[in-house]
Amino acid sequence: MSLSFHWFLPTYGDSRGLVAGGHGTAMSGDRPASLRYLNQVAGAAEENGFEAVLTPTGAWCEDAWLATAMLVETTETLKFLVAFRPGLVSPTLAAQMAGTFQRHSRGRLLLNVVTGGEPHEQRAFGDFLDKEQRYERTGEFLHIVRELWESRAPFSFEGKHLQVQNALLNNHPDPVPPVFFGGSSGPAGPVAAEYADTYLTWGEPLLAVGRKLDWIRGLAAGRGRELDYGIRLHVITRDTSEEAWAEADRLLQGIDPADIERVQNNLARSESEGQRRMLDLHGGSTDRLEIAPNLWAGVGLVRGGAGTALVGSHQEVAERLIEYSRLGITHFILSGYPHVEEAYWFGEGVLPILEKRGLWRRSADRAAAPVGTPFATTSTS
Repeated sequence: MSLSFHWFLPTYGDSRGLVAGGHGTAMSGDRPASLRYLNQVAGAAEENGFEAVLTPTGAWCEDAWLATAMLVETTETLKFLVAFRPGLVSPTLAAQMAGTFQRHSRGRLLLNVVTGGEPHEQRAFGDFLDKEQRYERTGEFLHIVRELWESRAPFSFEGKHLQVQNALLNNHPDPVPPVFFGGSSGPAGPVAAEYADTYLTWGEPLLAVGRKLDWIRGLAAGRGRELDYGIRLHVITRDTSEEAWAEADRLLQGIDPADIERVQNNLARSESEGQRRMLDLHGGSTDRLEIAPNLWAGVGLVRGGAGTALVGSHQEVAERLIEYSRLGITHFILSGYPHVEEAYWFGEGVLPILEKRGLWRRSADRAAAPVGTPFATTSTS
């Protein structure tokens, strides 16, 4: 088994503390999401052997398509996992955008389909469908997009929510970008099983993740398909467990209780089943945040979406990742605060352990490039 590791591009800003908000809630960091800084994050990810960077979507961050397109020329091998929402752009235009991105990036596009779980944010974009209708539309959207990527003749489709007539792409994406898709509610399962290449889940304890993957596997098997599986987590990894938990405690102590109340009140409006499951892990309380060995729910106190972090020594974090991989997880989408520094902690601490175990291999393009921490001095004597 070869595992794939991806990093995160914080297009809302970064910080040495936890950045509060997200998923329908305003957020910003001490380090603004300037193009200069995003280049630093992308460079750190590329130097440390990450395959791609996930870029979020929503009113609370920069546009994912534009931000990543600006980074193509300053990176060499790094791929971009671009999050976008069906229904906010026509399927034909989205298929065309993917083709353009693939050609000019030389095949470095991955797509993360986000149906949208915060109705107030969807309405701000002009989308007034309810949750079940949004998933129906996502299925129709992906059906159209995949047909356009494969068809060499004009294609027409008339669905409940979307329709196209005589649609055809002049330039098809090569290769066709893999589709990542996440969703924990009932209507999400059939869409994932039918159209996703990789099904994503947020970081929950092993038993909960295993049950969710079994659910999707069963639905996919019924359609004659097999999917890949991925997980979205934060990481705090250090040379020793004590150092890592001290860092988690520092982040926790830096949280403003007013931010917890503000963010939790906003997230309570979410229709996302995944978000509800994240909230249930901590209940808005700072007590008992280690919900499983080395799995810390502190991030979710102030951040929407992925709210758990693996915390521990490099060896402990590696072991927890291996446990998830035994469930069938092969894609790990990670992040940490701040994103530049934490990419090096993980890249220099955890990835070599997994490499020695034969579970990860640096790409041939980057294997010859020495990895060094840019914010630490090195001796030449």
